[in-house]
Amino acid sequence: MRLIPSTFSMPNKSLLFIVLTFALFATPTRAQTKDPSPINFPTPKNVDNMLFYLQRDPNTNTLIYALNLKENGSIDASSPIQVYWIRYGEKGQKKDLGYIQRKFAYGIDTKALGGDNYEFRFVSHKKLPFYLQRANDKSYHASVTINNHTIKVNRLFVRIQGGSFWLPNVKYAEVEGIDEATGKPIVERVSVK
Repeated sequence: MRLIPSTFSMPNKSLLFIVLTFALFATPTRAQTKDPSPINFPTPKNVDNMLFYLQRDPNTNTLIYALNLKENGSIDASSPIQVYWIRYGEKGQKKDLGYIQRKFAYGIDTKALGGDNYEFRFVSHKKLPFYLQRANDKSYHASVTINNHTIKVNRLFVRIQGGSFWLPNVKYAEVEGIDEATGKPIVERVSVK
């Protein structure tokens, strides 16, 4: 994980939340139902080329991770995934990530693996590889392996309860999606403890 120099000023809480959150992926545990967020999060609808989305306390603003296509409909191999906000907590508008968010928090680094397959890692936590793959039906999906389950990712969630602006109390992170082996819905939780 990159450390942010102390001379940087952080423009919002989101940066620190995501940096601390993805450090959690080092110790996965089974998903549990206790301690859900009190926030009623919207499900993004009618989002072009969405692969998955990320939500976290303390608000409903949602990060979208979408397939980045060229004008001719082919994937942009130099940057196959675009990341942006849907600011539900404001007017529901689409908004690009700021420089610090993109470079230190929510952005991703990708590496082409050949055959329309890519590895990507969050800039805030490079230990956990995710994969962008082209399926037999020509669609793309993102996947990750946690607890020996390969999950087609639909949603990432970060639970934050209390703490302070600079040190939020990150309780856990969850990966929600479909177990590729069984085709059934699955949620894998990552704990901070």
